[in-house]
Amino acid sequence: MEDSDTRAILPEDTLSSVDYEIQINDTFCNNEEVENKGHICYRRPPFACPLSVSVEPVLFLSMFSLSLQWPLSTQYLWDRISEDVGYNGTKGGGCANTSGPPDPLQKEVETLTAHWNLYINLGGFAVGLFVVTLLGSWSDQGGRRPVLILPSLGLALQAGVYLLVMYLKLPVAWFLLGRLLSGLSDFNTILAGCFAYVADTSDRGSRTFRVAVLEACLGLAGMLASIIGGQWRRAQGYINPFWLVLATNLAAALYAYLFVPESVTPDPSAKLFTTRHHHAVYRLYSALGDPTEVGSYTKWRRYKLWLYIFCFFLVVTVHFGSRELFVLYELSSPLCWGPGLIGWGSAAQNLAYLSSLLGLRTLQRCLEDSWVSLVGLASNMTGLVVISLANTTELMFTGYGLCFLYMAATPVLRAKLSKLVGPEEQGALFASVACVEGLCSLVASSLFNSLYPATLHIMKGFPFLFGALLLLIPTGIIGIAECRDQRTDRREDSATS
Repeated sequence: MEDSDTRAILPEDTLSSVDYEIQINDTFCNNEEVENKGHICYRRPPFACPLSVSVEPVLFLSMFSLSLQWPLSTQYLWDRISEDVGYNGTKGGGCANTSGPPDPLQKEVETLTAHWNLYINLGGFAVGLFVVTLLGSWSDQGGRRPVLILPSLGLALQAGVYLLVMYLKLPVAWFLLGRLLSGLSDFNTILAGCFAYVADTSDRGSRTFRVAVLEACLGLAGMLASIIGGQWRRAQGYINPFWLVLATNLAAALYAYLFVPESVTPDPSAKLFTTRHHHAVYRLYSALGDPTEVGSYTKWRRYKLWLYIFCFFLVVTVHFGSRELFVLYELSSPLCWGPGLIGWGSAAQNLAYLSSLLGLRTLQRCLEDSWVSLVGLASNMTGLVVISLANTTELMFTGYGLCFLYMAATPVLRAKLSKLVGPEEQGALFASVACVEGLCSLVASSLFNSLYPATLHIMKGFPFLFGALLLLIPTGIIGIAECRDQRTDRREDSATS
């Protein structure tokens, strides 16, 4: 069976990083493999980063730009649509009528904003699904650095389109064009490249913690962007923050070009536009494992790959769906939050990335990683139930607080998936995982943005309650799979003793 995810992290990780630095510093060449001492040739970037970091700043900067953009673009859609339909209930932050019957114009604004969010995400997914699979799988032969640089430039292009919409007061449909352009080099491609890079440069024992560090970078970037974005938008409007979005994406591309060394040996003959890359992803799920292995064990590994992907799909769908609705939920009655509180609310959500990292590291001392992920899922479900009933600011922040471990499940699932495939398949794996994340975004937008306006007259927070119920499915699957693995381990131990 597979190794425990995080035993003896520091010694193994330190040794791994030392070996990796030796390879980087001593075996550079021009796209040729070095046979001497079994070293692999890596492409040297123009400059060497003085800190012991690799792709973390790329992911941090990209997530910072997206976290700054996400709530601001939703608020901009709200304001533009409110202006178009003649609704002014949120001018200055707050609601016009909190004691009387619901304002029909407010419901119309909520519905139109939710639908435009759906259209924008649908357009991005349609383009990104093909591109992420292509670039992610190609990176196993062509190198990881291009899949870090190109998507950052695409996100900068999207920010440029959004700025044109704001300067020229173009119709909000132009937001869809910007999303389509960024889909040609999607943020999910950055995720695939970063996680594949970490899989290249980490051992099996430390991989879960390294993945969790990357996800903590996502949270830290999101927290800072949320605090800055809410206050900045209230003070200066939308345009200046989006200039920072543009600059941050360009900085991420520049850092990846200047400082990130290549983690695989690029093959000059590797073609980008070929169906072989998509076939590699297909083979990953249809013919996993060495055919010389015992049949039942190979089948169980394949089943686990599918089961963990399905769990990942459900968990991330709930994350995306609830996150998209938080701003709408907070803007409208009875909460009626302004930009400042919305920023603090987004910061509270992203703070859970850091608390989940600390909780993961602490709980690993006494629990297997699968059980840690179940604790994280329980935290997520509890918080969503409270948020679904929140009608005051205090109760809303209580729900955010109860979600303090909700991001502990995804790094465990990513690491488990990575350990089920070979080192030459990490790019294809994380490309498929990125496609699943894109599908999660689409399904979450379709489901939650349709469910929210449909259930406003029944229970305003019903989508959050629905998300908590969905998380019961991965909780059961992970628990059953871990129990089966433990029984198999005990039988093998008994047979050898």
